[in-house]
Amino acid sequence: MPSSTEEKDTPAPVVAYPSDYVVAKQWVPKSLGGIVGGMNRPTAGKRFDSELPRGEHDLQLYSLGTPNGQKVTILLEELGVDYDAYFIDIMELQQFGSAFVDINPNSKIPALLDYSVVDVDDDSSKPLPVFESGSILLYLAEREKKFVPTDLRKKTECMNWLMWQMGTGPYLGGGFGHFYKYAPLKIEYGIERFTMETKRIVDVLDKNLEGKEYVCGDEYTIADMAIYPWIRCLDKGYGASEFLQLQEYTNVQRWIATLEARPAVQRGLRVNGYEADAVRERHSKDDFTTGASEEK
Repeated sequence: MPSSTEEKDTPAPVVAYPSDYVVAKQWVPKSLGGIVGGMNRPTAGKRFDSELPRGEHDLQLYSLGTPNGQKVTILLEELGVDYDAYFIDIMELQQFGSAFVDINPNSKIPALLDYSVVDVDDDSSKPLPVFESGSILLYLAEREKKFVPTDLRKKTECMNWLMWQMGTGPYLGGGFGHFYKYAPLKIEYGIERFTMETKRIVDVLDKNLEGKEYVCGDEYTIADMAIYPWIRCLDKGYGASEFLQLQEYTNVQRWIATLEARPAVQRGLRVNGYEADAVRERHSKDDFTTGASEEK
């Protein structure tokens, strides 16, 4: 009979799916299929030459109404600043055009240009590029001196939760959202693995919100704006509210209702969006009242 130590040291049998799959010594790319599989490559950089439109305002946003894009448009609407927002169709691979890659070499939305900060080089004016949604949030909040606390402890807490969102977002989107909704086949291990982590993430947020109006206490900050679209996406984007039992997280539900009541949040969700009330491009506040949804 094997000893208890031997039993503990015996690795579990490896189950492959498909059954004949063996991990190669060197990886070779394959077509993944599915909605997003065709856009992925193991290399970075432009795939074609392109130009990006420019509006009349200093702030030029190139984005899409996904959670990462919504973070930024919510903040811009809360700030009440002028900006132009252009729709980047990631399914048409516009994020791999040369002009977009010049702003964000990682080819992900959102990307921002600030023409109020210009460097002159060889007689050409170069605006300041800002990429990664968390970086854009922090840049804009500090630019306008709003929605980031000035007190050291409060600001640090805000940054803690902003970084928490940046770290957990891939588990919600590329992990849970991908395997639950977008993968071309349902894989139990993938769904179970990322469901477990998603519920843990929501529980972290729920416990933090106990007795608090906002993530960092009584002050509404960019941390709320960063976290909210991804939690909302679990229901509105992935249709997984019942599956994840989201109603059980009562503090989260109360916090969601608080944010959704804000007019700026409502407007920010519409910019570069997909719904019937979407403002595909945003150039002024009038776009929300005229129902502008087509490219200008």
